[in-house]
Amino acid sequence: MCATLPVTLPRLRLPPRRVRLAIACVFLIAGLVAACGRDIHEREAVHILTADAEVNPVLSGYIDRGIDEAEDTGARAVVIKLDTPGGLVASMEDIVQRIQSSEVPVIVWVAPAGAKAASAGTFITMSAHVAAMAPSTRIGAAHPVAVGGGDIEGTLGEKVENDAAAYARAIAEERDRNADWAEDAVRKSVSATATEAVELDVVDYIARDLDELLAQAEGRDVSVAGGEVRLAGLAEAERVENDMTLAERFLLLLSDPTIAFLLLTLGGLGLLIEILNPGIFAPGVFGIIMLILAFFALGTLPVNWAGVALIVLAFAMFAAEAFIVPGFGAFGIGGAIALIVGGLLLTSSEQPEFQVSRWVVIVTGVVTAVFFVMVATAIIRSRRMPASSGIEAMIGQVATARSYLNPEGFVFIQGERWKAVAENAPIDEGTPVEVVDVKGLTLTVRAKDGQAQAT
Repeated sequence: MCATLPVTLPRLRLPPRRVRLAIACVFLIAGLVAACGRDIHEREAVHILTADAEVNPVLSGYIDRGIDEAEDTGARAVVIKLDTPGGLVASMEDIVQRIQSSEVPVIVWVAPAGAKAASAGTFITMSAHVAAMAPSTRIGAAHPVAVGGGDIEGTLGEKVENDAAAYARAIAEERDRNADWAEDAVRKSVSATATEAVELDVVDYIARDLDELLAQAEGRDVSVAGGEVRLAGLAEAERVENDMTLAERFLLLLSDPTIAFLLLTLGGLGLLIEILNPGIFAPGVFGIIMLILAFFALGTLPVNWAGVALIVLAFAMFAAEAFIVPGFGAFGIGGAIALIVGGLLLTSSEQPEFQVSRWVVIVTGVVTAVFFVMVATAIIRSRRMPASSGIEAMIGQVATARSYLNPEGFVFIQGERWKAVAENAPIDEGTPVEVVDVKGLTLTVRAKDGQAQAT
């Protein structure tokens, strides 16, 4: 006969309840955000996308999604209403490649009045199958700059400029537009008004509103990824406003330089409070979430990493102030200066859209320094003071054994009966004992010096 051996399965250990709750909240929020996306079913409509932000990965993902949905529903055309000061080269190239690979005609319309298609916006506009501008708009100034906002010097600068100029010329030639002007927009940073752009053959026409835009596009032959098509039926087609989803708007909000700076500051503050007082759960989790969001935001911006290093140094100084010299001293002042300078250098660009607000940086630096030093000092001082209330205050006090402790039993202290474990058991009932530790609702005690233990 074969003996049956007992099989022991490993015991699954679940994470703490608060961790499970946090994970559940994350999935709940993600589900709600995903549910806010619009599901488009209209066939043969004109899809309208609004791109009124800096060119970054969020905007690139939005345009990619919009063109995908237009292709899936057999849209007659996609209109990208563009107003941008420029942005990241990599994101611009992604948008241009998506337009060039689109199976649906893409119309880029620089609008409303007063809008601009500067820098990276110039490439996007000229890559469209149909390009138009509203009155009082402008296009151009596409010279490449470094992430810090200045010119790229030396051989590297020449290589970047030549590559961008060739890219602009190639895009213009593919769409039969003015390739010489496109190259000058890169090399000489030239710009043009809407009227000049039409005269120079940079864009196709001027359109005051969406009706005029679609009316002038009617009947044009364009070359899409699937071959030659003719734009027809645009005026009577249903118009679908395919705006950004809640998730895309949230991510776009994070890509603001001032928001990125505040996220870095709040994240560092939360982590340091957690380090100073490890028993607190919320600040550490809050700090980690803020830092993750901050690094996402920095990935969508032209970041000067020297500014990030100074912000990290600022919080290192705040920690040194708390641990080494409690009180507002040299480390606290140095941390405030490093935080302010780091914020000013975080996205040091010549374009205001990519700059952190100076007033926000100064006020945040001063308030954060004062707040952190005050909180850190209070935490350090409270940890150095003996406990005066609560369960911890019972450590060191004298109780009386109310039962035979061998090693467990009961003691009487502060008018209450507590469960106790004797450290030097056994101990007779009635023996004075000293509380040496508290774990939950159980006291660890030992016989007082000179008191007799049980035999």
